[in-house]
Amino acid sequence: MTKPTSRRAVLGALLTGGALAAAPALPRDERRPRPRPPHPTKPGTRRTGTLFLGTYTSATPGGTGIGVASYDAATGGITSRTVVTGVENPSYLALHPTGRTLYAVDEQENGGVTAVALADGSFRVLGTRPTGGAGPCHLSVHPSGRWLLSANYTSGSVAVHPLAADGSVGERTDLVAHTAPAPGPGQDGPHAHQIVTAPDGGHVLAVDLGNDTVYTYRLDEERGTLEQLSYAALRPGAGPRHLTFHPGGRHAYLACELDNTVVVCGYDPATGALTPGAPQPTGTGEGTSYPAQLLVTADGRFAHLANRGHNSLTRYAVEDGGATLRLLDTVPVGGDFPRHTAFSPDGSLLFAANQRSGTVTSFRVDAATGALTPAGAPFPAPAAVCVLPL
Repeated sequence: MTKPTSRRAVLGALLTGGALAAAPALPRDERRPRPRPPHPTKPGTRRTGTLFLGTYTSATPGGTGIGVASYDAATGGITSRTVVTGVENPSYLALHPTGRTLYAVDEQENGGVTAVALADGSFRVLGTRPTGGAGPCHLSVHPSGRWLLSANYTSGSVAVHPLAADGSVGERTDLVAHTAPAPGPGQDGPHAHQIVTAPDGGHVLAVDLGNDTVYTYRLDEERGTLEQLSYAALRPGAGPRHLTFHPGGRHAYLACELDNTVVVCGYDPATGALTPGAPQPTGTGEGTSYPAQLLVTADGRFAHLANRGHNSLTRYAVEDGGATLRLLDTVPVGGDFPRHTAFSPDGSLLFAANQRSGTVTSFRVDAATGALTPAGAPFPAPAAVCVLPL
């Protein structure tokens, strides 16, 4: 990413080229995300998982839709299966809590969100709804399973859509523009980059790179509307991109792509208030390495940061109950521009989608130390920008 002011400019440089009935709420004990098992697959156990890949279809070379691959949990090897076509620039993916529906953003000027049915194995596209903004780059499903939340980067707004019993997306119920505080230095306006529900389930947080701000909302689960409760301001020019919660629910970590830092934040589940701490280094040296996101292991002991400019993964030890990140080391990611990373469901593998090299690389995760070891060969995936392993 070369210009902090416009995602559209960045994409140009990198990519040559009536409401439905809401689904019934999940039982209360199923509404919070369940942690992954802390231990990897036992040696000698061979299990195959599914890997969904978000891509840019407008890139040259680019993807042709949502990639579907298989991976071997023992070796980390990836093999191609098929492609779900009919979705433009599906650059971010999310799964419904039931596991029966996949959702993708349509990152373009007239942004949209698309649902894909998985239950029958046919990967059937259920339809697309407009987000009311431009350049949606992130989405997530509320733990209730009844609402889809999305972030419009270019227009700096967040949207809410109802989800029907079959997983399809209904007409938008809310659209909130980030009008205050003022944009950060060099920014042309707000740029919503992420929207996610906190582990307590009672608050929704939206990260805005253009305003150097994280907003806390309350979602009305009957009407599908957002009420702003507070916001946390980062230092001007930080460019917060992606927020990741510690499993304990009292701390969260921000990857700030423009000043090349990470920030440990205190989080109050009672109020949803986020309190940012001091910026910390990414282990990539001087200059801007455009850190993309942090992953935290299920046991809460280690965190991994993807650095796009440095083409590396930084390992941190998580200490003091989540309040401290201690930098340990960095390892090469084995590709160019790691845009997104994800753990396998059992936590034994980490996958990285490398946008510029058009590859997905995989690593074994040492449960005792958090250390990463390359696993399998790089998997060709043109303009891969999101990876979702099941």
